[in-house]
Parts: sequence; structure tokens; C-alpha cells
Amino acid sequence: MKWAIIGTSFISDVMAEAINGDDKSELYAVVGRSEARLQAFAQKHHPQKIVTDFDVLLQDPDVEMVYIALPNHLHHEFIIKAAQAGKAVLCEKSLSIDMEKTEQALAAVKAHNVFFAEGLMYLCHPLINKALSLLNSGAIGDIQHVQASYVAAISQFVNPGSKGALYNLGCYPLSLTYLVLSQMMTNQELMDFELSAYGKVGNDGNICESSATFRFANKVTAQLHTAETYGLKHGFTVLGSKGCLTFISNPWLPGEVNELELEIYESTKETVKVEASGDAFYYQVRAIREAFKSGRKSLEFPKATLETSESVMRLLTAWESATKL
Repeated sequence: MKWAIIGTSFISDVMAEAINGDDKSELYAVVGRSEARLQAFAQKHHPQKIVTDFDVLLQDPDVEMVYIALPNHLHHEFIIKAAQAGKAVLCEKSLSIDMEKTEQALAAVKAHNVFFAEGLMYLCHPLINKALSLLNSGAIGDIQHVQASYVAAISQFVNPGSKGALYNLGCYPLSLTYLVLSQMMTNQELMDFELSAYGKVGNDGNICESSATFRFANKVTAQLHTAETYGLKHGFTVLGSKGCLTFISNPWLPGEVNELELEIYESTKETVKVEASGDAFYYQVRAIREAFKSGRKSLEFPKATLETSESVMRLLTAWESATKL
């Protein structure tokens, strides 16, 4: 499958390596505004073509899959352009920065009947499948509560238009919380929520840290936290009626060796090891290629689907609106 990458950011480097690591994929082209950065990218990753005109790339008949690696506030514009050109799309998370742009992007995808996926790459990794298997086995009983946090010192690297910590990092614990709770609740129930949140504003005027409490359908609660001004620290625990499941490894950056901790209250603790053939980007490239080549228009749940991406964006934008500064 011939891939084209839009943008030459850090994440473009990561995805280029994953594409080149798949024997059934080819890094065909990359487009960017800076000739110097394109040349440096080409020397490292060896695409067949480099171009500075986005429209030229999208009109190239050999391009099959477009990967959008631009700042969040530009995602919807290029999703729409790619869809209009009839190209399949993998767009980096978060899908957008508000619901108006999200709905415009998804409407274009549906209108032009093209493949689309949001780059929540960790959902493609075996670690997530194993965690869901343990939860669905009833090992911890009925899910009662989720505690999740993701912090990383990335504020100096991100575009201010990306709108800060919620859309750069908060999408990870929120999307995993949504996935976990979807094992026991309908989407309608998950969209029936109460929310309170507090946060701080960073130097760029965006929310740089926020803590939120959700209550879904008056049943289950979740406490979420994110910050982009310090650390690299993850935390994700699902509390059930019988026990709890904790990600020892970073659920959003899984690798070849990963660990979960399964605890039965006042009884046992077990470390569950999950081995894999690569990281989340490795699995994402293969999942995208296989879905596209089989004729599907999206990934299949529990990977990111159009419906789940839209729902996560509704939760993200609500979190932003609710945050008291």
C-alpha cells in the first residue's frame, strides 16, 4: 500500500519508520512547506517523492493512504481535502479541536465514502486486547470506577493552535476510559454524563493541566487528569466490585514487553505479561492496511471507529468547556 505523509513533524518520523517496517507498505510521498525539512526527512526515510504543494500530493493517482500529521487545528481542513480527492485517511489524534470542525470532517468522509481512522494507535496493540479480555472475563467483577492520568513535558514542542493538554494528551486517558466503559454501557449511556473540572492556563493561553470527574448515566464515575508542562507519567486503573486492573506499562506507548497487574481485593495480586511483535505504530500500520485492502471504510471496534472518535471528541470538548480556570 502506497502511503503519503502530510507534514514533517516528530510524529511523521515515527510513522515513517513504522510504514517502512511493514513489508506490504511503501512510503511513497511526503509533503511539507519547508524544502530543507523535506530534504532531511527524505534522507532519513527515503520516500519516492517529496513535494511542497499539498494539492499536487492529493491529486497523485498513486497515493492510496494519506497520513495527516499536522497540528490539531488543521486536521479537519486536510481530512476534507483528502476525502474530496478520494483518498483514504489516517489522521493523527485528536480528530479536531471542536465539534463543528469534527462534524465537517466526518461529513466529508461519509459523503465521499472513503476510509477514515483517527490515529489512536495504542488501540491496535495486543496490550489493549488483553486488558479488555481480563475485564470481560469478570475477573474484577462489575466496573465501578476508572482512575486515569497522563502527563508529559511537551508544551514547548506543540503548536498553540492545538489547544493544549486536553487535545494533545487528555485524549489518551479519555479514549481508553470510553473504551473500558463501553464494555458495560451503551454509547447512549456514555453520552449521558455529568462533569466537573478544574485546570490551569499555560504560557500559550491554552489549558496546560486539568482534572475532571465524570459520572456516566448516574452509574459509573471516572477521574481523569492530564498535564503537558511536566513529567512523563502514566496511570490507569479500573476498579471493580471484586478487584482492580492496573496498567503497569504505559497503555498509550506499549512496546514488545508489557505488564498489567490484576488484584483481587484482600486476596491476590498477579502480574500479567503481554508480549508483542512491536510498538503501537507497528500494529497501527498493519491494521490500517488490512482494513483498507479488505474494502472496509474504517477500523473495527475496539480500534478507533468513526462513531467512537466522534463520541470521544464530544467528551473532550465537554471537558474543555467544563474546566474552571
